[in-house]
Amino acid sequence: MGKKEKKQKQQQKTSRRGASYYRNEEDEEDYDFNNNYSQSLASSSLSDQEPEHDDSNEEEEKEEEEEEDADDKTASKKGMPSKFLLYQQSVQSPKGDISYLQKFFLLYVGGRLPLHLQEDFCGTALLSTEWLRNDSRRTAVGVDLDLEALNWCIENNINKVGADGYSRISLFHGNVLQPLAAKLVNFESQEIMNSIGSKDCKDDSESNEVKSAVQVGSSTSTDDMYMKRNVQLVPRDIVCAFNYSCCCLHKRVDLVLYFKHVLDVLSKKGGIFVMDLYGGTSSESKLRLQRRFPNFTYIWEQAEFDIIGRKTRISLHFHLQKQQRKLRHAFSYTWRL
Repeated sequence: MGKKEKKQKQQQKTSRRGASYYRNEEDEEDYDFNNNYSQSLASSSLSDQEPEHDDSNEEEEKEEEEEEDADDKTASKKGMPSKFLLYQQSVQSPKGDISYLQKFFLLYVGGRLPLHLQEDFCGTALLSTEWLRNDSRRTAVGVDLDLEALNWCIENNINKVGADGYSRISLFHGNVLQPLAAKLVNFESQEIMNSIGSKDCKDDSESNEVKSAVQVGSSTSTDDMYMKRNVQLVPRDIVCAFNYSCCCLHKRVDLVLYFKHVLDVLSKKGGIFVMDLYGGTSSESKLRLQRRFPNFTYIWEQAEFDIIGRKTRISLHFHLQKQQRKLRHAFSYTWRL
């Protein structure tokens, strides 16, 4: 399809341009998604099924995704909500997850309260930051491959926990299969800024010294943003891998290796590992579900199932009502069931 024809076609429908974002090593889906599954499936079967795509349509979609990727870089400048914020609002329920984690720990371990959590495939580490809220003794560790998500967490989640939030959480940028190679994200500058906002400086000279320290920290190289030293962490009472994240590990050897790493960090006094899995008859067919929120619509799209490799492709889209924009393929994953 020529560019002029494509342009005319796009003028006859709502713009399909949006942010495009892909991750192959982690998964993020709602722990409570299946609660509304039946109702969503009924509505989607009437209005949300997409037609079969031919080669020309696939070529057009590829061009659109390239445009969407360019739009993602300027989305924040146009007042677009972050894809991470939309994900947290539509998919995650950290308070409910923490409630279950505590119950499981008391059921299978007991004798003490769990204080130390590790969230693998953590993304924006919303669960970890929520974990810190109710008890000042709690600590959290988050591991994820997506540096953008970790930085977003530092700027938007940890700062809401409290003045001591930065000192009780450790975020690692790396692969859960190679935890020793993961780099600890250094948010010293954010911690300094947080302290500036929470209390008055004693005098102008001290204030100037702190501000200059922040400026120096912000001008450091990318490598200096991470702590490369070995970090001593408290053994974890709970390790979790939610949102079907383990489905991103396609090989048995990788899954077993991951379980070994989990066992290594659990407390010798007793600890639990909690994960969820994606499956069921609906997971082996093409599927499209949607859930409406006040300002946007969340869409779950599942490609056709590869019965030989037992793999499927999941994409999450967001339709923004106020901005009249679509964030197609905001998050995409390839899972093996």
